[in-house]
Amino acid sequence: MNTMYAPAFAAFGGSAFGAISTIVTGWVSRRRRLRERHYARSISKRERLYRSFIEEASRLYADALVSDKSEIPQLVNLYALIGRMRILSSDQVVQAAERAGRLIIETFLSPNRELVDLPEFMEEMDPLRHFGEACRRELHSTPSR
Repeated sequence: MNTMYAPAFAAFGGSAFGAISTIVTGWVSRRRRLRERHYARSISKRERLYRSFIEEASRLYADALVSDKSEIPQLVNLYALIGRMRILSSDQVVQAAERAGRLIIETFLSPNRELVDLPEFMEEMDPLRHFGEACRRELHSTPSR
């Protein structure tokens, strides 16, 4: 082989290596950005779902405390939110949501509460405590990317 070709092959090899490394680096960084964007959307979607559940459950629980009339369509909405959680959330969050739903139904079936009952009732007043704690654990346990 002629020694005159060696520098040309070296220059070509260096250029090819530089081009390939640029392409691979771009592909890896784009893939990482897409994964981070997907992760952020997933967290945002769950946060919106949890907020909707908390708002609906709180309203239903307040109604159940003072009313004998059950609100079946709203209970269906609450259980629809739980169904969506079964797709997106951990088992602990779903179990806590189901427990809150059962508590709301039991509250509708129990006698109405009066304002004078409030002091002795304060301990039971937070039906969504376990749900909120499960949501917080889930959202904080997911590794940040």
